[in-house]
Amino acid sequence: MAKITKRQLVIGGIILGVFLVGAVVAFTIAYHKREALLATTVKRMQTKLADDYQIDLDIGKAYFSGLTTVTLEEVSITPQDRDQLAGIADVSVSVRLFPLITGDVKFGRLRAHNARIQLIKKDSISNYDFLFRERDTLQHEPDQASAEQTEAQSINMAQAANRMLNSILYKIPEDMELREFLLTYRDDSIQQRISVPKADIDNGNLTSAVYLNDNKAAWQVSGKLNPGKRQLYVKVHANGQKVALPLLEQKFGLKLSFDTIETRLREVYWTNNEFLHIKGEWAVKNLNINHWRIAQEDVTVPDAHVDAEVIVGNNHVELSKESTITVKKLEVHPYIRYTTAPEKTYAIALETPEMEAQDLFDAFPKGLFESLEGIRVSGNIQYQLEAFLDANNPDSVRFHSDMQQKGFKVNTWGAANIPKLNSTFVYTPYEDEKPVRDIVVGPENPNFIPLNQISPYLRNAILTTEDPSFFSHNGFVEEAIRTSIATNYKEKAFKRGGSTISMQLVKNVFLNRNKTLVRKLEEILIVWLMESTRAVSKERMYEVYLNVIEWGRNVYGITEASRYYFGKHPSQLTLGESIYLASIVPRPKTGLYAFDYEGRLKPYLGRYFTYIGNIMARRGLAPPDSAGGYGFYAVSLREPLRPDKPANVDTLQLQAPTPDFDAELEEVRGLLDRIFRTDPKEEEAP
Repeated sequence: MAKITKRQLVIGGIILGVFLVGAVVAFTIAYHKREALLATTVKRMQTKLADDYQIDLDIGKAYFSGLTTVTLEEVSITPQDRDQLAGIADVSVSVRLFPLITGDVKFGRLRAHNARIQLIKKDSISNYDFLFRERDTLQHEPDQASAEQTEAQSINMAQAANRMLNSILYKIPEDMELREFLLTYRDDSIQQRISVPKADIDNGNLTSAVYLNDNKAAWQVSGKLNPGKRQLYVKVHANGQKVALPLLEQKFGLKLSFDTIETRLREVYWTNNEFLHIKGEWAVKNLNINHWRIAQEDVTVPDAHVDAEVIVGNNHVELSKESTITVKKLEVHPYIRYTTAPEKTYAIALETPEMEAQDLFDAFPKGLFESLEGIRVSGNIQYQLEAFLDANNPDSVRFHSDMQQKGFKVNTWGAANIPKLNSTFVYTPYEDEKPVRDIVVGPENPNFIPLNQISPYLRNAILTTEDPSFFSHNGFVEEAIRTSIATNYKEKAFKRGGSTISMQLVKNVFLNRNKTLVRKLEEILIVWLMESTRAVSKERMYEVYLNVIEWGRNVYGITEASRYYFGKHPSQLTLGESIYLASIVPRPKTGLYAFDYEGRLKPYLGRYFTYIGNIMARRGLAPPDSAGGYGFYAVSLREPLRPDKPANVDTLQLQAPTPDFDAELEEVRGLLDRIFRTDPKEEEAP
């Protein structure tokens, strides 16, 4: 190591001295001009808020009350032509000096007295709607807007996330004294008040009490805040009582309460100076939720914990596979990744370790899955799901779901007594969540018909259109799910569900009146139980399905449908009549619209008959038809159901298919083509 000479020490000392003198001079100048700089800063803030957000910021006094402390008195924030949004009697904020030298603004101490925020909405006008308005992009020149768009597309997501996190953490003061804070909400029908008489941060320790609606409820807030180390911990409880949010109930009909909720920002760090890691935890005890769209009864989560790691890179953000969701003894490892470049992609995965099967059912929140309450199982299970979607090529979507089982067995069935399907039972269809009538499914009902007495044309037509691989799959068809995902993504709406006959049967028999948001998940679980335990044979499932599904207004089961439309016994149905009946299963109440005044099918359905008929003929389920009609012209509706003769017959006869029908036919064609190509050895209906 080279020895530092005396001359080098002298030069270094001179440089350091010059730097220190310069710093002192700069500080002296800044100190004497700080009041003018503060006035300029306040004016700039007022102009920006007025121009960009149409907000008037009024400050009675603004001055330095210490070396780095700014005091503001009589502050008010009022959106233009609106009620006042916020006001503060006085607030003092100090910033830390050394971070300020590097350009970071970190609060050191905060004092605020008599602060109030009032959110007011009258009819459709509120004093806080500016928060949801986008800035007027027309004020930018076209080339400037284009440059901003290009910059947004090339943004480094990790750096942006880091800046956003810093902007939040740096605004948390080391010490805080908040006195008499009031938050109110008022609209045409609801008023809510949240008051905080006192909130303190002392050496990072947070203590506060929050009162709701004039002390009708009291919440305790405590925690440990260390924003310098990027660590936070906050706990909310109510001294042994429930913490409730009545505003959600009054506004949205959502009852939500809990005993304790905790959140912790545990660690933030970089790896390879490229990936930002954010680790945190959330926990809740005795969470109660009640809303008619979620479940019919109160949903209770006694204890849930989330340990999450979010990783942000240059062009992606992901929830790491190391993340864990724990509910009682159930552990789930979720994975979500969103990538913006070079292609926009979405990846989702879900995995559980091998566990006792009963732990899964015990973890379900009470009241969420009514049909599964009371079920007792044995054996072990392990679940894995993977999905990937490329936004530029949604048809290439990948999806895989697998439930591994070891010695799995149902010892006691819950409310969804699946084995009841093996004998006579009563089925009750619902319309608008009201029962229509009771239907006995069994030989005691003269309308019930065994599977082998139904026309093979009808059996095979329904299989062809609804679920070609029904007799070989395990309740789910991954190809149908992939098609559903791709279609719904392209349409940006839920257009296709990918349901199998097994899923439709469960939805009709066990979940008919259940219109909640979690119904699909409940349906999947019941289908899995039915198929994996072989509690009901495929033949019996299909027999029940054809005897209970809806075929028109108050028309249930194939016997009623055959008699209603054609005055026939199900064994007498022709190929054309069978294809027609298969066509109305997705929309049974619109079945009569397909016929003209003479009882003939309208021309637009001809393409559907040709397509389905060709598939059935190719599989040996129907005789070939060189003309491509497959019984289309022989279908005749019963005379009492025929519509009146229109004034312009030609217009009716030449009626074209609707865009919805065209799109649906293309979806059916694509799905069936893929299924037949990938699974040519499917079984036929018995």
